[in-house]
Amino acid sequence: MISAKNRLEKAISAISWVTLSIYLLIAASLSLLAIFSFYDVIIQVAALIHTDNMTQGILEVLHALLLTLIIVEILETVTAYFRTNRVLVTPILIAGITAMVRRVLTFGVEHLDPVDIGMTLAAILVLTIAIVYIGKQERADSY
Repeated sequence: MISAKNRLEKAISAISWVTLSIYLLIAASLSLLAIFSFYDVIIQVAALIHTDNMTQGILEVLHALLLTLIIVEILETVTAYFRTNRVLVTPILIAGITAMVRRVLTFGVEHLDPVDIGMTLAAILVLTIAIVYIGKQERADSY
């Protein structure tokens, strides 16, 4: 009986090690993506100086900056997992809202269906409500 329990503990330990290894690879990949994305922001800002269409240039800088923010929020989820051994949902929801705001910025540039605009705004509302609800639960759990 003890050997079966010992084998089970070894199997769980191996699975935990694999999970941590995967999270570590994801963190390294996201770190590289964040660095390259921030480099793209710098390139976009430099290109903004020489652009003829300032509005389009600013939109491109905002898109690159918001993409960097999305990557950093997802990276924060992974690093929080290493700190707490729990997956935090709030940074993922914040990344979702950032992605939706990024989408809203294109509304003036692209032709979109009113349904598409409504669905994007509904997604922002649902994500905001989820953040407020989860924030209340996290504060209640911390007391």
